[in-house]
Amino acid sequence: MAMARQVLCVCALLSVPLARSQPIRYSVAEEADSGSLVGNLAQDAALPPAQLSARRARLLPEDGRQHFRLDRDSGRLVVADRLDREQLCAQSHTCTLAFELLLADPLQFFRVEVTLQDINDHSPVFPAERVILKILETSDPGSRFPLQGARDFDIGSNSIQAYSIAPENEYFSVSYESRFAGKKSIELVLEKPLDREEQAEMDFRLIAVDGGSPPRTGSTQVHIVVLDVNDNPPIFTQEEYIGKVLENASTGSVVLSVLATDRDEGINGDISYQFSEEVGQSDSAFEIDPITGEIKLTKPLDFEAAQTHELSVSAADGSGLSAICKVLVQVLDVNDNAPELEVSSFSSPLPENSAPGTVVALFTVRDRDAGANGKVSCALDDQLVFSLRPAYKNYYELVTVSALDREETAQYMLTVTAADAGSPPLTSSHTFTVAISDVNDNAPVFSQTSYTMYVRENNVPGVLVGAVSAADADVGLNAKVSYSLSAGQAAERPWCSCLSVNSENGQVFVLRGLDYEQLRQSEVVVSASDAGSPPLRANVTVRLLVLDENDNAPLVLYPAHDSGPASSELVPVSAEAGYLVSKVVAVDADSGQNSWLSYHLLRATDPGLFAVAAQSGEVRLRRPLTDRDSVKHKLVVLVRDNGRPPLSATAALSALLLKDFSDLRQPHSSPATDDQPGSLTTYLILALLFVSLLFLGSTAAFVARGLCKRKELKAGHVLYGADNLPSGLAEAAAAGTLPHPYCYEISLTTGSANSEFKFLKPFVPSLTPQPCAVAGGPSEEQVFPCVPVPAEDVTPDDAGTVSAEQFNRLSFN
Repeated sequence: MAMARQVLCVCALLSVPLARSQPIRYSVAEEADSGSLVGNLAQDAALPPAQLSARRARLLPEDGRQHFRLDRDSGRLVVADRLDREQLCAQSHTCTLAFELLLADPLQFFRVEVTLQDINDHSPVFPAERVILKILETSDPGSRFPLQGARDFDIGSNSIQAYSIAPENEYFSVSYESRFAGKKSIELVLEKPLDREEQAEMDFRLIAVDGGSPPRTGSTQVHIVVLDVNDNPPIFTQEEYIGKVLENASTGSVVLSVLATDRDEGINGDISYQFSEEVGQSDSAFEIDPITGEIKLTKPLDFEAAQTHELSVSAADGSGLSAICKVLVQVLDVNDNAPELEVSSFSSPLPENSAPGTVVALFTVRDRDAGANGKVSCALDDQLVFSLRPAYKNYYELVTVSALDREETAQYMLTVTAADAGSPPLTSSHTFTVAISDVNDNAPVFSQTSYTMYVRENNVPGVLVGAVSAADADVGLNAKVSYSLSAGQAAERPWCSCLSVNSENGQVFVLRGLDYEQLRQSEVVVSASDAGSPPLRANVTVRLLVLDENDNAPLVLYPAHDSGPASSELVPVSAEAGYLVSKVVAVDADSGQNSWLSYHLLRATDPGLFAVAAQSGEVRLRRPLTDRDSVKHKLVVLVRDNGRPPLSATAALSALLLKDFSDLRQPHSSPATDDQPGSLTTYLILALLFVSLLFLGSTAAFVARGLCKRKELKAGHVLYGADNLPSGLAEAAAAGTLPHPYCYEISLTTGSANSEFKFLKPFVPSLTPQPCAVAGGPSEEQVFPCVPVPAEDVTPDDAGTVSAEQFNRLSFN
């Protein structure tokens, strides 16, 4: 864009006839600050300052860079940016910056040239900071040696005017003359002969001075090297070198350095070292650096093999002049041999019943060094079971100092450390791994102090009910455990032959089916024996608890199922709702929830007249009686237990509705009895007295029988078992509670709700009275007589059982 704009401007200028032919010239010093005044361009162009703005005056530089700026308001031309003549015009003697002043309406232009004046802003600079000249020491005085001159970017008088040497030198001077095309050459002139042996090198500075005010200078370092002539042989600094080296010095270690000097220089003074042919066989352990003269080891030295080594070293310069010296290497003894431990005998494994003082190992220690370096002491790491005992000279015994127990520690890692008396001391160690062999000193230990296992009744023969487990701290055959049933069973608790134990894994099996109602628990003693010699054994008690299954249906005690006709319950027609008609009493030989009974009305002549209590079995009137109700009613009550699946039984009842009790005797009364209205009451009183006397006699008999049973218990007789309990009766629970099926029943006579008399009926007439056994724990049992008791006086718990405390509080109304 800038180039296109310049082309357009040039074309426009060419088309303008009224262009000024002579340029406007100015002069300004380089390095002028921005804004420095160059001249009044409006005045020099004969233009009023106001036209500069009106005619949109602007500057068009030829090189495309705006070095100057025009102030349109005043017409002044000022420097736009710092100007560097050397950067803009290099080494040109003149430096002119040209541009055009362009005005519009009408189009007019003026050529402007600004000359940059040089100032002394640059110092002379040499091409290199250091110049090295090599001159033979045989050079003749007057010899000239050219040098590169300095360069000054300034021109004219500001450029370089003269050269000098500092400090002044008696051997050299500088010549600065014009040779051709106005260029000047610089040369060093040798004024005096050189002697390299006296002064091999010399340094001075060559200084260039320009003509500025003040003048600027530049310098370079001139290093003169006097080249040698081979007129001097090598000379060793010593005739004999003595070096000392430790015998444990590593390969490549420097033993010593030999040094030969040659006054000559360069190839004449370059010395190389080598072993002479006079060196004996010991040269194989050394090598010499041909340049530095360092003698190094090529293999380790051994003081015991050779204490000194003699070498011969030759030094030769580049021209063949040489010299020879002797080198004596002394080997110094160091503590470089660690003690050595050699085992003569070692016993492992060691029986754990070894007595204290048993020798486990015998070993000796040696050190190849002599003196203090060969004096050895031994130590055993800290522990309390073993110790070291000196035997003979450098022999030591490793012995036990306390009893061993393999079960506590099966293996010992014993580290014996041998140390010499060198400085620093060297040590070596040897580890004895002592294994402890097993002795059968641990009997098997069961994982539990006793085991309780469970099996449901009616089980399949051979069922697995659990397992006993015993561990033996020994190993091998001493830890192999086998199981068996122990014959040492207590006499008062004969063990059940139905249990068996697997001799290999301790699994316990029940060999035959069990009946909860005959056997509720049993105990056996299982013995665990290891295979050691002699074998050790341990015993544990295994208690088997039989869990009840619902395999007994409820047994209805009242109303009794016998061959005679069922008696009818008498209900007065004046009875209100809730009147107790009768009560169905039933028991279940099972236990727990299998013995929880519920009562339901299955069938009835008038289902809306009667209701049966689900928990107690009481049959009551649901509503008052009316004249339209039938006189005789038959009811069937369903008794169901809570087992899974439930079992049930039915009880049949008859109810007879009477206006009063005189209706009961009318069909059967004789004329004689009709005239005696109080005879029924008399009969009732007599019956009550008779029943009371019978109850007292029965109570006395039961108490006497109970005392006899207690004496038998103390004498060690078995109170119950699978052979002496009738299967039809409720038995005692193993936890010391009575099962939910009670050993009692209630029989109510007609009109009991009004008279409050309660009559006792015989309990299962076809069975002889049996004791109800209640186990109080694993070691005691109690026997109570089965006596009738009102069922409502006994409250079963959640498991369907009655506690012994409730049993003792039972009373009769």
